[in-house]
Amino acid sequence: MIKFTKEDFKTLFWISVSALIYSITLNVFINSGHFFPGGFSGISVFTVRLFQQYLQIDIPYGFIYASLNIPVTILVFKQIGKKFTIFSVLHYALVSVLSFLIPKVSLQYDPMLIAIFGGLLGGLSSSIALSRNASAGGTDFIAIWASNRLKRPVWNYIWYANILLLSMAGLIFGFEAALYSIVYQFVVTQVISERHTRFKTMSLYMVTEFPEEVSANILKHTRHGITKLWGEGAYSKQPKCLLYMVVNAFQVNEVVMHAQEIDPKIFITVSKTERIIGNYYQKPLD
Repeated sequence: MIKFTKEDFKTLFWISVSALIYSITLNVFINSGHFFPGGFSGISVFTVRLFQQYLQIDIPYGFIYASLNIPVTILVFKQIGKKFTIFSVLHYALVSVLSFLIPKVSLQYDPMLIAIFGGLLGGLSSSIALSRNASAGGTDFIAIWASNRLKRPVWNYIWYANILLLSMAGLIFGFEAALYSIVYQFVVTQVISERHTRFKTMSLYMVTEFPEEVSANILKHTRHGITKLWGEGAYSKQPKCLLYMVVNAFQVNEVVMHAQEIDPKIFITVSKTERIIGNYYQKPLD
């Protein structure tokens, strides 16, 4: 049985905010620029416009969007996390409903400005959901599942897949809207990539004279391993120990704080880790 905590109710609030922001982005910015967003949302918009133009049939965006998400939800339910899946389902269900209720608006501004500001809002919406251990579903499910398996971010690969959708949209509806859609999707991808740090890893190199105490204090708060390398200070001629560990980007400040609690004079450098091969603990999604 799934138990919900006070923090989960906060998540419900932020999921609702995220869904509202994206629905506004969809009905205002994407509608104004005739853009094609990425992922299942883009496929839904593409399908709606295809039916309107060639069959004169109006199919609700929310119906197609929810229908595309259901099979993927079933696929990843047992592999990603039950709460994560529930919150993600709530997100795309709210978007499906709100996109129907919120009136469509056509902004009369430069399409480039609409693409950039729409992309910022779209990226913000996804980032809020991801920061609360949820997502907008669809390709977010696929990206997070793949990131868990590969232990590195794969958001840029989703961007490549969207290029195929935009190419098809350009051939059918004209390339002007498709080209502005690339700007929109690029901004969305960059905002998510910058703000979502769950699958970004960093290497910490910590030089200290108190390796046992520092290691013990860090290990009380994290499940990541630490490797000790012994050496000597070239200037002081005193024995030193280099502690090496890899953590997720959002854990760096916490690890540094716990290290400095024991050794205020500890010397630490932090660098990006592009890829991890071997055993690395990734906290599972709830």
